[in-house]
Amino acid sequence: MPIKIRLTVMNFLQFFVWGSWLISLGGYMGSQLGFSGLQVGSVYSTMGIASVFMPGLLGIVADRWVNAERVFAVAHFIAAGALIAAAQVTDFQTFYVLMLINSLFYMPTLALSNSVCYNVLTRNGHDVVKAFPPIRVWGTVGFIVAMWSVDLLSWTKNTSQLYQAAVAGLFLGCYAFTVPPSPPFLDETRRKSWVSSLGLDAFVLFKHRNTALFFLFSLMLGAALQITNAFGGPFLDDFRATYPGSFGAQHPNLLLSISQISETFFILLIPFFLRRFGIRNVILFSILAWVLRFALFGLSNPHDRLYLLILSMIIYGMAFDFFNISGSLYVEKVAEPKIRSSAQGLFMIMTNGFGAIVGGYGSGWVVDHFTNAEGQRDWPSIWFTFSGYALVLAVLFLLIFRNKRMIATRSL
Repeated sequence: MPIKIRLTVMNFLQFFVWGSWLISLGGYMGSQLGFSGLQVGSVYSTMGIASVFMPGLLGIVADRWVNAERVFAVAHFIAAGALIAAAQVTDFQTFYVLMLINSLFYMPTLALSNSVCYNVLTRNGHDVVKAFPPIRVWGTVGFIVAMWSVDLLSWTKNTSQLYQAAVAGLFLGCYAFTVPPSPPFLDETRRKSWVSSLGLDAFVLFKHRNTALFFLFSLMLGAALQITNAFGGPFLDDFRATYPGSFGAQHPNLLLSISQISETFFILLIPFFLRRFGIRNVILFSILAWVLRFALFGLSNPHDRLYLLILSMIIYGMAFDFFNISGSLYVEKVAEPKIRSSAQGLFMIMTNGFGAIVGGYGSGWVVDHFTNAEGQRDWPSIWFTFSGYALVLAVLFLLIFRNKRMIATRSL
């Protein structure tokens, strides 16, 4: 089988595992396990906890001692085992610990998957810049297919979603052993300090006011992503009582998958927007898109206002992609060449690590605040609160950032 196809299958399965439960697990925890909003948010925050240090630690193992594809495979085996165990329990503490173990070993595989692809493509004489994006896009397809299968099989409210993810993870772990080897680069990596390998040398960037503020905004915007991951499904599920026959209430995962489809579209628009408006304005568009994303949720329903829900899903692509990619480019500009890799790792730690932790716990607290004694949630107030949060960030970003490196980028 051609190497590109083999790597495409690996990327498809990598995100199929995640898509099987990421969007729908919140609904299962709330409706079937009876977890509070704060408890649901804390489970989702485990991905942030894992993202702070585990990618760096397993990256060191893959760089120094063990082939990356083997580390990747073992991590998937452990993560799948945790999912199977989580499907057997109903109490919060045990469930939380098992999902934390899953996150500790699944989240590093996102970076390891890229490393394996880059290594294999390079060793086989391919141009990584040209060859990898068409391979990676199949990861998004895998995520969407997983969401659809869980929805169409009516698994959004039961443990079958966890079993689907676990089976796919076990298969992917076995499949990884058939991928061409990605051995450690012994001479290069063993000369690097542990501080450098973990990306800690990039913290020198916090000495600069504008860059420090940018990383702070990265954390706060990373929090926004966790809000809809954790509560988009429960939001639509609650409409089953008021609009029992509506498409959105019956098929929440299908509706939410429009967000992932939108991502693939907005990725293609990024080069035009960067050339036309520059990095600073593109990031501002992203923050404003989060304002609209949440506000439209607050105004919508799956019946006569279904179009507002769909519009919110489409806007998600701009909200997510414009910040992640433009922010990465900004980091590339401000970091010295010797710490660029570490700086990119720091960007991911702030958004997917600390940002996810803040978003998980913060959104859970807001949801609980607007939940009455009977368990009924005031969703418009919840989403307008999140929209107001994003609007405050947009205003502060507009007022604070006058960094020339962020504004004068239209030559990209």
